Amino acid sequence: MHERGESDEQHPEGIDGTFLPWSLGLRQRLLDLYPLPKGQDAIPDDVPLEPRWSLSLHADANGTSLVKKSGKAEGASADEVPPNDLLDIPNALIASIESNTRLTPATHWQDVRQLTLSLQQSRSYDPGDVLTIYPKNFPSDVNHFLTLMNWTSIADKPIHFIHNPQRVSETRLANQTPPPIRLSNPDHVFTLRELLINHLDIMSIPRRSFFSQLLHYTDDPFHRERLQEFTNPEFIDELYDYTTRPRRSILEVLDEFTSVKIPWQKVCSVVPMMKGRQFSIASGGVLKSGPRSPLPSLTEGDVTRVELLVAIVNYRTVIKRIRQGVATRYIASMKPGQRISVTLEKGGLGFKREDVSRPVVMIGPGTGVAPMRNLIYERMAVREQLGAPPPSLEEGDVLFYGCRNREADFFFRDEWNEIREKAGLSVFAAFSRDQVGRINVKYKASIH
Repeated sequence: MHERGESDEQHPEGIDGTFLPWSLGLRQRLLDLYPLPKGQDAIPDDVPLEPRWSLSLHADANGTSLVKKSGKAEGASADEVPPNDLLDIPNALIASIESNTRLTPATHWQDVRQLTLSLQQSRSYDPGDVLTIYPKNFPSDVNHFLTLMNWTSIADKPIHFIHNPQRVSETRLANQTPPPIRLSNPDHVFTLRELLINHLDIMSIPRRSFFSQLLHYTDDPFHRERLQEFTNPEFIDELYDYTTRPRRSILEVLDEFTSVKIPWQKVCSVVPMMKGRQFSIASGGVLKSGPRSPLPSLTEGDVTRVELLVAIVNYRTVIKRIRQGVATRYIASMKPGQRISVTLEKGGLGFKREDVSRPVVMIGPGTGVAPMRNLIYERMAVREQLGAPPPSLEEGDVLFYGCRNREADFFFRDEWNEIREKAGLSVFAAFSRDQVGRINVKYKASIH
């Protein structure tokens, strides 16, 4: 009927760059095959479509605030860190933070953390599996967003999702389509402030479709003209230079287009949902149930230990502004004892217990060494369970590792030497910034 569409995430505009042109062709093809009845025209592009779900004040909205008192880091103001309340994530596990340790020296340009968590239940995971952390926005950014949209007076009123009354003919379909954010209970009551902190990605880089939505919510001629340019495929370079190249966020766009006022009832159809971030698990074998935290709240009942190796995103862009990763900024703020909602998902290493007798070659530069560490410890544990001796260093496993500096970001350096005999592991490492003349200094751990 029509050529197949292949989306390309590496396109300068992301998926929109290939999807939108293809969708226009499909639309025209459908009109050719199934013409509209005489006297009926297609909906013009400048007419906003009503979403299936919209927000509405809850029946109990009587001015009573729903803002919850939640814990925060000692000595920190409410605007500095997100609240500690647990997210309402379907099939979520509750994890407690045991430690959040920086592994790189303070003088190193990159902050890399070893984050250790305890799941409150006994859970199994294999090498290559990932833990998904669901980030939150910081209250200071949310307060700024509320001010820009003139929503401060309603920010703490109870609201909920309703089926859009203008699309009642789709009631059956709406009942089958969940609301546009993660909720285990679609009837959940919340506030705009909670929605922006926990669910909407106001710090993400906007796509072209975002600017097409903003066109409906401004009367300023100059702003409309500029927004129209960003929606025009002919000006793809201008859109890239304005958004992707400087990593400009949705909040910063709205801070410049101050005439835009999004109706709060439709914010979920304009601002994208915050997605969870997946991190490869760095622990395995005995590390799954290693020494527990001294914090009393973490020692009750069975727990499963999970360790992550996380590089905190923090850099200066071409427009001299500091950029921080939404998820890693949240992770950097985590304190021991804090509880968060996470999910555990299968990865792609395809670990098999029967393969522990065969040597493996692993390549894991930088934080990519995390799943390799998981695999190394898991293979050690399986051999011990089977009563099989570790292989000799000449016939055992090999790990190739690369980083910038031996003293700065050679992660788990001492650990490799401690377990070399038990794991039958040889490590070969190269450091791109440790140089003598023009020759890179290569380090081979003393485990050959």
